[in-house]
Amino acid sequence: QLELVESGGGFVQPGGSLTLSCAASGGQFTLDYYSIGWFRQAPGKEREGLSCISRRDGRILYADSVKGRFTISTDNTENTAYLRMISLKPEDTGVYYCAVNDARLCGLRGGEYNSWGQGTQVTVSS
Repeated sequence: QLELVESGGGFVQPGGSLTLSCAASGGQFTLDYYSIGWFRQAPGKEREGLSCISRRDGRILYADSVKGRFTISTDNTENTAYLRMISLKPEDTGVYYCAVNDARLCGLRGGEYNSWGQGTQVTVSS
């Protein structure tokens, strides 16, 4: 069974940067078989889709809230996906999750994904 493990979260001041990792292991296929999404859930708020990359053609989507600040990428040799985050704001605080599905084209709705990591906390505060 595929397992996803996020890491790289932490405490950062506004304007700072972090890179989150999503390492995949187990399962029948490597990460490049899947479409991959990054999500976050802030306290008291609904889960928000941030970015995704489609397995079919590498198409990338970003939510408006992170466009220009976050960058999704994958390293198939490491079987790992990344979310590079710059110019972080206090409203970026939350638990960040990666998720995958076998759809050819990705989307930013959490219900489209069937395998999730356990999440990593990001706190942006002065």
